[in-house]
Amino acid sequence: MTLHSTALAPLFNKKDIFGRQINLEDYKEKKLLIGFFRHAGCPFCNLRVHALTKVHEKLKAKGLEMIFFFESKESVLLRSTFHKEVSPIPLISDPDKEIYAKYGLEESKKISRNSHITSFIQTAIKAKFTGVPMNMPEEQESLNTIPAEFLVDKGLRLKKLHYSKSLTDRLDLDLIEKFADDSSIFEEEYKAVS
Repeated sequence: MTLHSTALAPLFNKKDIFGRQINLEDYKEKKLLIGFFRHAGCPFCNLRVHALTKVHEKLKAKGLEMIFFFESKESVLLRSTFHKEVSPIPLISDPDKEIYAKYGLEESKKISRNSHITSFIQTAIKAKFTGVPMNMPEEQESLNTIPAEFLVDKGLRLKKLHYSKSLTDRLDLDLIEKFADDSSIFEEEYKAVS
């Protein structure tokens, strides 16, 4: 079940790995990027998290907050210096994929396999050069989870849904910044779906 841009963002109220209660309803008056990632050792996801954390302060100054989800257990994420340094961005552990399911994330062996075949070596080199973690999945983690990113407008209205078609397919950073500047950029797309 994938979501549509006419919907409200499914609610959640979870503690992040830093012990903070993250209630989506507290973000009603803000614009938001919600990112769903694979396991803590996924270089594709960790490079994306690295890129987003680098622009976090700039986007926050424009009124855009971020919340990240990983399928890894909290203990796995807390063992990683890289993931601990994601704060102040909330990072929520969801090993049972309860919130992943609410947001319509799916698994695909085909997408995962094709991405690993076509871009794993370049991604691994970039991950090593950047210093982000790269490990095999641990217990309950999957190689087949497909990432997704959601831009949420004030009022918790979903404005842009991006279910990745490969492990390197993510929302363009320029598009995220444009949304931070002016959330009406998706109005025509929104009207076409309504």
